[in-house]
Amino acid sequence: MRTFHLTWLTFFFCFFGWFGIAPLMPLVREQLHLDKSQVGNIIIASVSATILARLVVGRLCDTLGPRLTYTLLLVVGAVPVMLIGLSNSYASFLLFRLAIGIIGASFVITQFHTSMMFAPGVVGTANAVAGGWGNLGGGIANMVMPLVAAAFVSLGYVDQANSWRLAMVVPGVILLVMAWLYYKYTVDTPRGNYADIQRAAAVKPKGTFLLALRDYRTWVLALAYGACFGIEITIDNVAAVYFVDHFGATLVMAGMLAGGFGFMNIFARGLGGWVSDKAGRAYGMQGKWLLLSGLLVLEGIGISLFALAPSLPLAIAAMLGFALFLKMANGCTYSIVPFVNKQALGSVSGIVGAGGNLGAMLVGFLFKSASISYNTAFLYIGMGVAAVGGLVLLVRLARKEIGEATAVTSTEASLTLAGA
Repeated sequence: MRTFHLTWLTFFFCFFGWFGIAPLMPLVREQLHLDKSQVGNIIIASVSATILARLVVGRLCDTLGPRLTYTLLLVVGAVPVMLIGLSNSYASFLLFRLAIGIIGASFVITQFHTSMMFAPGVVGTANAVAGGWGNLGGGIANMVMPLVAAAFVSLGYVDQANSWRLAMVVPGVILLVMAWLYYKYTVDTPRGNYADIQRAAAVKPKGTFLLALRDYRTWVLALAYGACFGIEITIDNVAAVYFVDHFGATLVMAGMLAGGFGFMNIFARGLGGWVSDKAGRAYGMQGKWLLLSGLLVLEGIGISLFALAPSLPLAIAAMLGFALFLKMANGCTYSIVPFVNKQALGSVSGIVGAGGNLGAMLVGFLFKSASISYNTAFLYIGMGVAAVGGLVLLVRLARKEIGEATAVTSTEASLTLAGA
């Protein structure tokens, strides 16, 4: 449990650092004279590096173990977070935002480490709670970072236009502190660290990444995750700007509203994992899969209503509605991941996690287009997510062995295409 709590708390601050600059973008946009296309490119950059980082980190979890992998990621990721304030041009800011994106790979380690610590009957709930409380960092960043910037201004350390520069030092320092805590107080598995366990291991896992790549079930979950988590981090990036531009909200108010979206993670993702575990015990893995499909369809409908909302109160109501289904879908997805291939758990987690960021990168192009308004972009996203939910409905689950060295237990299942 100590590892569990340190894992979600570390993930929380990773999300806080990853999206700490998002609510301050109106200040950055004004000072660096950024146009809509450039802001869109920055949004895309913030999630692009994470795709490759998640693939690499997933493989490192299988080999080095989550403890050392997380420590290394935190130390490296803290550097661009603290230094982004040195940016004085669009190009330099874009490069720093791209580098900060590697912190998003922390999710893979969080899910991998939690999966190692809990039994199959509750691993979905554990993964969802750890992921949800960690994702909460994105919402808290939207709420807190404008206040941090304002605090530096009120103390006389900097003027308002440059307050975002000093504010970003705070999450960077926190990441370094968490790196030390994670290294000192966690272990890789309930039996100890990888370095101790593998000395006595008769056979070490080989080719786990290729094993995960060859398994089409991994890609089905990656698609589903792109339609839920990919949209979540997109909203984290654009919500504050959207509320400022479309509804005339102040910077602090927009941050609070965008933070409300992220704050839903305090219960919604955990709820999705818990309900998914219940569905699995009652109806088998097919129950988990049908639940995921339904959540994605409801999420898509909610996003479409958000895009069409004519007033701020209706937009807030629609946002909270689709946030519930979106975050529950996140938890449901990763309640299935541990059962795809336990021999390559880290690699499967990495690929599915990368699918989430790939989805964010693709929809990011909608927000950089000069001919597509943010409202229209959200409408397209809603229709796309609902379509993915319908596609997932065409996939069923069946019990069978999944190509591991040993047969799976009765609680473990795999994905198979309907009619295959």
